[in-house]
This record gives sequence, structure tokens and C-alpha cells, in this order.
Amino acid sequence: MTTPHKAAMAEVIDLEIAAPVSSAPPKHVQQRFHVKSFGCQMNVYDSERMGDVLTAQGMAATDSPDDADVVVLNTCHIRERASEKLYSDIGRLRQPRRDGSRPTIVAAGCVAQAEGAEIAARAPAVDVIVGPLAYHRLPQLLQEARGGRVIDIDMPAVPKFDALPARRIAQASAFLTVQEGCDKFCTFCVVPYTRGPETSRPAADLIAEAAALVARGVREITLLGQNVNAYAGGLSLSGLIRELAQIDGLARIRYTTSHPRDMEGAGGDDLIAAHAEVAKLMPYLHLPVQSGSSRILKAMNRAHTRDSYLATLARLRASRTDIALSGDFIVGFPGETEADFQQTLSIVHEVGYAAAYSFKYSVRPGTPAATMADQVPETVKDERLARLQAAINEASLAFNHTTIGRRCTVLLERPGRKPGQLIGKTPWLQSAVVSLPGAVIGDLVEVEIVSAMPNSVEAVPCATTQSPV
Repeated sequence: MTTPHKAAMAEVIDLEIAAPVSSAPPKHVQQRFHVKSFGCQMNVYDSERMGDVLTAQGMAATDSPDDADVVVLNTCHIRERASEKLYSDIGRLRQPRRDGSRPTIVAAGCVAQAEGAEIAARAPAVDVIVGPLAYHRLPQLLQEARGGRVIDIDMPAVPKFDALPARRIAQASAFLTVQEGCDKFCTFCVVPYTRGPETSRPAADLIAEAAALVARGVREITLLGQNVNAYAGGLSLSGLIRELAQIDGLARIRYTTSHPRDMEGAGGDDLIAAHAEVAKLMPYLHLPVQSGSSRILKAMNRAHTRDSYLATLARLRASRTDIALSGDFIVGFPGETEADFQQTLSIVHEVGYAAAYSFKYSVRPGTPAATMADQVPETVKDERLARLQAAINEASLAFNHTTIGRRCTVLLERPGRKPGQLIGKTPWLQSAVVSLPGAVIGDLVEVEIVSAMPNSVEAVPCATTQSPV
């Protein structure tokens, strides 16, 4: 499944790398590291945490892999050609620099977990192979790698979070992993095999970490999990959200990614109610459907139908009328007919997604779908993906137009292209461009949305204070 329609919040951060260092550098020289993150928000969080681990060992981060002594490639197995991208990077990084040196190469993440033995055989330049549940051991693995390649793709019983240092992050918005792994076993997905079963971090640990982030200037926290709404760390996800909302200085809470199975029926009632009752919980929900065809959903082992998914969305909208919705879609799943695909197109039009990610189905070895009959030809997948993306673009632009004239708060996150411009996020996760003299990154400013583009909106400061969202 791949070819994202819209770059996920955590897409690729370019880097390059090379091979191992043969001996330890002089003690007075501070080693530098560079992390390249592929794929999802979870990988971005993991990359940040690997940076925390290395910084705690006295290393310094660098934006350029050319300056790094250690380069970490944090891979994602969901994206198309994930393995090929890894080997391409390794090929560039293994080349000696002008001074003859090469960095230590670390292959991390889900591709490392799923294909560790193959990486070891195919890429001799890789020094460390580490899975997503063992990266807290990275400093030790780097030390061991001075004597030859080391591999750690265990799934230890002791959670890695217990061994991680305090976080360095000091940004306006931060990710916070609350849950990892998956018990759903969708037939196209490798996550249960690369991240293990569903496990939840204790609520007390998360509340403490969130409070520490806020103390460092974080205004918005996004709770992460492969199935975040399956969280069960002493509280439900809605209970955790309500506790986090009590933290002074925390202005916004989001969560992703949810599974429809955990939103259906009474089990999702508390979380849906939280959208109406917790002011800090933003009116945005990412709820992947994957297909509009119940027949294909059954083949995917998604455990929800088209009708049950739409019923969940109806409950959400009854609870929070201005909620924005996004989703994931896979086209060309084995056995998908044109009639099945038409049902996917129709659900896009019916729901009116604010945003969505769309992928071509691609075989993941070891998954049930890899051996299914009626594999769809690539040319058909390409053509269907193009039609789906056109429908998603139309829906996204239409949603953005519905917000023109709304007053809301925008959390400023980064500079814009023009002098004086800043870009932030609306409550509905739109990128908003605003010019506001004196404002700085991290400010929450009241604006009115005045124009809409397919992937962003333009806003102006409010002349008078009303009750913005």
C-alpha cells in the first residue's frame, strides 16, 4: 500500500550516510549524529527519542549527514519501496568522504525489524540493525559495533520507555506515544509483526511527560499509537485526554491514528463525548476506512463495514458539529473490482474529508494478502489512484472553503515564505498563513480565515475579540 496522496505529518527528512568507524575518536572530540525519519508520526517521535538517547550520551545533533559520525535511518515498512529507499541511502552513505572517513550507519525502525537478516546480508556497510522496540539500547549497540555489526530486533518485555532519558524537545507542538503495536491483523499490514501486540504506557507516566513538555514551551500535544483509541494504561483514551486537559499551559490535544473497530458501539461513546466536552481536544479526527466496499473491507480483515463506519462518523458529527475528518485509503487491494472502487469514490464524496492519505496496495511479504489471488495490475492501480486523489483534492478544497469567514485560534509553528509571514495550524489541522507583526512561533493568535487553497488557508488577525474555536 503506498504512494501517499498527501505527505504525512512525518514524511521523509533527507539525509545521507556511510560506513563504520574503525576506532573511537579522541575523547575531546564531541561526536555528532544525524537521524533521517521515514513514514508516519510514530517514526518522527521515535527519531526524536533516539536523538534524546544519543544526546544524553554527550553526542550533538547535526542537520547534515555529511557532518555526522553516526547516521540513523529510521525506516517505515508501510511506505512503498521502503526497502529500496533504505538501500539507496546506504549506497550513498557508504562512500568515503574527502578525508577518507565514513559514518557509522544504523538501520532502525520497522524495515530493520522485518528484514534484519536480509539487511545484514545485502548491506555490509550497515553497522547496527535495531528494531523499534529496542532503540533505547542504541548507545550500547554503537559501542558493541566497534567490534563488528550488531543486531537487536528483540521485542523485550520491559518497555523501552522505562529506559529513555528526559526529552529535549522545545517546540510549540509535540508528539507523545501512548500506545504501540496492533492486535487487529489486517491482511495487508506488517505492523503486528514489526511493532508487536498492543501495549499501553501507564497514564501516570504520560501525564508526567506531558507536563514536562508543557514546561519546556509545548502548547499542543498529539497522542500517538498504532491504534491510539485502544489505549488502556489505567485509563481509557478519553480518560487520559480529560486528565491531560487539566495541565495548565497545555492549549491543545490531538490524537492519531484511530481504528474504526474501537470507535464503534458503546466502546467509543466516551471518546466521542470527549470531543463535545473537552475544549482542549481539537475538532479533528483521523479515522482510516481503507475502502468504501464492505466486501473488500472483509477481505482486509478490517472488522468494520461501510455502514458501521458511516454510522460512527454520524455519531461524531452529532457530538461535535464542526469536526473535520481525514482518512486512509488503499486502492488495488487483491480482488478489487471497478464496482468496489466506485464505492470508495462514493464514500469520499459522502463524507467530505478535510484531508486524506491514499496509497496503492503493495505486497508485504508474510502478510495474508501477499498470497491472495486476483492481484490487481499496476496500471489499474495507478489509474484508480489518480481518480481517487482527484476526488480527495476536490473534497479537501471544498472543506477549506467552508471555513472561510470562521474565527479561530491558530498555533504558529514556522516561518512562511514571505517576510513577516508565519504558518500555523487551525483547530481543523489546516495550515494557515498569517501576517501578524510582533507574533512569534508558539503564539496562539485569533484570526479570521479569508481564503482557501487545496492544502492551506489564508487568515488575517481578528479586528475584534469574539469566541474563536
